Amino acid sequence: MRMRPTLNWVPDGDLPPGTTDWVPVADALRSGGVLVLSGAGISTESGIPDYRGEGGSLSRHTPMTYQEFVSDPRARRRYWARSHLGWRVFGGARPNTGHLAVAAFARHGLLSGVITQNVDGLHQAAGSADVVELHGSLGRIVCLSCGAAGSRRGLARRLEAANAGFAPVAAGINPDGDADLTDDQVRGFQVVPCARCGGVLKPDVVFFGETVPPQRVEQCREAVRAAASLLVLGSSLTVMSGLRFVRQAAREGKPVLIVNRDPTRGDREALARVALPLGQVLGGVAARLGVPVDGVGPD
Repeated sequence: MRMRPTLNWVPDGDLPPGTTDWVPVADALRSGGVLVLSGAGISTESGIPDYRGEGGSLSRHTPMTYQEFVSDPRARRRYWARSHLGWRVFGGARPNTGHLAVAAFARHGLLSGVITQNVDGLHQAAGSADVVELHGSLGRIVCLSCGAAGSRRGLARRLEAANAGFAPVAAGINPDGDADLTDDQVRGFQVVPCARCGGVLKPDVVFFGETVPPQRVEQCREAVRAAASLLVLGSSLTVMSGLRFVRQAAREGKPVLIVNRDPTRGDREALARVALPLGQVLGGVAARLGVPVDGVGPD
């Protein structure tokens, strides 16, 4: 089950310090069989904020829960108004060096797979194939009544038509695609129903309080078992949905490497945490290994 972020988790003084030496990351990739586990931090350079770290939104944003969404029409209206505005940012986001480097490593046979906790679809946009989207994707919608699936871009067009002139100024955009709007700003927003049956539409993402499909969890566990090492990119590992795979890798004797500027909940299980920006690290590793990123060769 996906839980709310642990708001009171604070790194303690017993955590191992971070390093600026990314050679172990290069060494692991050179050896191959690396499983990537990515979090919100890999998308910050694409303009999508992180919950934690510099400019993070965790202190001011509480994500919608599944129970609220299904039981309260007012909560659904608030969600869709905020998410509709946030989609204008998400829908225009483009992959950055981190996403492109991950795709390049995969093309060169250095990865065993990619698991992402993100819902932004940027790994696929960068060219990564067979990405396991642990928490789903904002790019898809599903009807809770008839099960019909559809595209978020199609829903966005319907919402635009139903809410002509809806253009409030948001206080910020969050990693789950939710814009910070007041109750006054969302009042009067019109939610559209399923075009097939008139039922309630939901983004195809795992809300807080909702269960990650067991088969998806097992798919990730199997990916960890098959990997030679685990590389965590841009995740604080605050919630168990990602942390469990770090702990599994450590139990199985698989090296765990983390690239994240801030301390993470998985630091004790890691061989090292590289405390540098992801684009800098992955771009540098790609150059060292002679792996062209987005068609650009190493210096």
